[in-house]
Amino acid sequence: MSEFSFGFSAPDPDDRDKNDKPDGQGGGAGANPFDQLGQMLSQLGQMMSQAGSSSGPVNYDLAKQIAVQKLGGQVGFTAPAEATKAVVDAVHLAEMWLDPATTFPAGATTTKAWTARDWIEHTLPTWQRLCDPVARRMSGAWVEALPAEAKQQAGPLLAMVGQMGGMAFGSQLGNALAQLGSEVLTATDIGLPLGPAATAALLPANVEEFTKGLERPASEVMVFLAAREAAHQRLFAHVPWLRQRLLATVEEFAGGIKVDTSALEQLATQVDPSNPESIEQAMRSGILEPQTTPEQQAALNRLETLLALVEGWVDIVVGDAVAERLPGAEALRETLRRRRASGGPAEQTFATLVGLELRPRRLRAATALWRLITDRHGIEARDGLWAHPDLMPTAADLDEPLDFSDRLGGTPNLDDDPIAQLKRTEEAEKPDEK
Repeated sequence: MSEFSFGFSAPDPDDRDKNDKPDGQGGGAGANPFDQLGQMLSQLGQMMSQAGSSSGPVNYDLAKQIAVQKLGGQVGFTAPAEATKAVVDAVHLAEMWLDPATTFPAGATTTKAWTARDWIEHTLPTWQRLCDPVARRMSGAWVEALPAEAKQQAGPLLAMVGQMGGMAFGSQLGNALAQLGSEVLTATDIGLPLGPAATAALLPANVEEFTKGLERPASEVMVFLAAREAAHQRLFAHVPWLRQRLLATVEEFAGGIKVDTSALEQLATQVDPSNPESIEQAMRSGILEPQTTPEQQAALNRLETLLALVEGWVDIVVGDAVAERLPGAEALRETLRRRRASGGPAEQTFATLVGLELRPRRLRAATALWRLITDRHGIEARDGLWAHPDLMPTAADLDEPLDFSDRLGGTPNLDDDPIAQLKRTEEAEKPDEK
């Protein structure tokens, strides 16, 4: 991809002599500005045609093209049969080990060995749900910020600007997906259910690269990662509200996007309409990036807490399942904790695209909380908290895990439905009707 992400390419050295032609036939100082504009619009139209059609706020055809192109030789259509068998065997073994460690039964009905291209193909629908609200709100917010007179004068150009914005977002997304596709290890590697439901997937080529710096047998690393993937799948399959809550929080963040109309005035002073490169520079300067509002910060905090609770639960369950079976289990757990807590390609992707960081900052606190609950109240009580979002620990509970554990009291009656308990509590708190 050219660094001119809107489709404007650098001058061709072979065309230098054309710029010296008289009578405005070339691109030099004597050129007819209307001819230059026509050439630019022609180039823009050709670029949009080649990029594929997209009716939404993001050009996903372009995103996919860029991601596949960036991955180059890593986009083999199928994983080798040997790698596929290793993944299937690892997940099967991990599922057996997980059974005593959680009350949730196996959640994956299908096991896959994905290539980087497979990962892009199968996760793109979820990326669309995550990115569309943000891109739509950003483009809509800027149109709303324009004075009525400016909107009327802009007319049909607003549609072209929207299409260019979709291409710009698609270009960013494509580059981010390529980076992610070359590094993610499993379908749930970043804590979100990106792939198809009930499908456990590992990327053998990426796992092999990841294993090189660990000084652990490849088979051990594969089983450990398979256990993490299987644990995630159990949680997402048997906690119906979890997938929706994670994705809806991103949508809530998007709904709070607001823009500073004074940025439009600043943008106008930096852009030369006859110089596409000045538009590129202005876009990269961050002028158009909205500021985080208090409402968005609250949504971000909720997302970080929920991600930490998911990752902490997986860490505890997998640790209990493999501790006595894999000699390097504790070292692998610490490696994965640092990898998630320090942020990686996933965090960079969302920070760039929508201003969200998918970093479970409270991962260690969440792990400590789940450990305490498991030790004091048992596996059933711990997993029972996932029955309803109102039963889940909050960010404040991560600060005071002992208080939360004390509020749980003794081990609950396993025959008593947590949802029924919640309803009874709500009924008891209602004022008496006279």
